Amino acid sequence: MFDTTTTALLRAVLDEVCESVSQREIGARTHVASKILEAATRGEVSPEVLRQIGRDALYAPTMWR
Repeated sequence: MFDTTTTALLRAVLDEVCESVSQREIGARTHVASKILEAATRGEVSPEVLRQIGRDALYAPTMWR
C-alpha cells in the first residue's frame, strides 16, 4: 500500500504521538493509528500534520477511553 519511506514515517509518527501511552492500551493506540492511516491514505504525508491528527485522535473525547 505505502512505500517503505512512508511506512517508516507513519510508524515514527505513531510512536511519537503514543510515547506516553502504554503498549497495553491497544484500543487507544489502534484508534490513533487508524486516524493517521486514514490521513495518509488521502495523501497526507506531512509529518507535522500527521502528528497533529494523531494528537487530536489521542486526546479527543471518545467512547474507547
